[in-house]
Amino acid sequence: MLTLAELAQLAGEHADEIATPVASFDIGGREFDFDAAPAIMGVVNMSRDSWYRESVAPSVESAIARGRVLAAQGADLIDIGAESTILDAERVGTDSQIEQLVPVIEALRADDILVSVETYEPAVVEACLKAGANLLNLTGTAHHEEIFALAAQYDAAIVLCFVQGENVREVGAVTLEGDPLPELIAHFEPRIAAARAAGVERLFVDPGLGFYYSNLEDGDERVRHQARIFINTFRLRVLGLPVCHALPHAFDYFEDEVRSAEGFFAVLASLGQTSLFRTHEVPRVRAVLRTIGAINGA
Repeated sequence: MLTLAELAQLAGEHADEIATPVASFDIGGREFDFDAAPAIMGVVNMSRDSWYRESVAPSVESAIARGRVLAAQGADLIDIGAESTILDAERVGTDSQIEQLVPVIEALRADDILVSVETYEPAVVEACLKAGANLLNLTGTAHHEEIFALAAQYDAAIVLCFVQGENVREVGAVTLEGDPLPELIAHFEPRIAAARAAGVERLFVDPGLGFYYSNLEDGDERVRHQARIFINTFRLRVLGLPVCHALPHAFDYFEDEVRSAEGFFAVLASLGQTSLFRTHEVPRVRAVLRTIGAINGA
């Protein structure tokens, strides 16, 4: 999959997709040109269950501080979540999520920092948009009509995540056999159409590589699946939208060097023409993307 011969064959078979442009747009009044340069989304996890300990902010004050640090380190947006996507993590009620998220959003927006909120609950969406959130990292497929209407009302962007279930906490198995792209495209097309029908035009698609599917517990299978999607990401350009990727960490292989993993996967995601990199390790990923840009003369 990662030999020069295989990469050349893939590029040759899908030359049209490589050259297909994707939409550029503003988020919160800031213009992004996703064909010219990728953007970085830094992560703040307010759930103590989150596996990536370095991203955990257990209080409003620490979440605000981490968001400010990530912005200073080069994150274009800060993604905040109050419930972990780990399958056995504690569910967090909507009132509790709102209580945690809203003051963080208000403080970061007061500093003119763009804010994304990871959720799938309409009540959380509405409260966070009222507080000034600019983007919804939508980790579910339920309640889409209500959520799309809210996004249109508040002129917010949306990341549509590939979720095989009503939300990321209820996913089962993911298809591993054969070419993964037709399934992804078939999943996103009707959701994109529904979002646009509701008046939402600022859209990303996310293949959902950071989610915990039941048949990806084996490390070898998981990393092969992730690499396959990363390298083939450019084929999603037929949808006309920028692609967001949550960078994984492959603990089975990186072990004590796990904090370096997202930088490695950023290389694969970059080869696949990813537009928005969601990462817990902003300085590392920013350095990787700057180096790739220099090599490519960007």
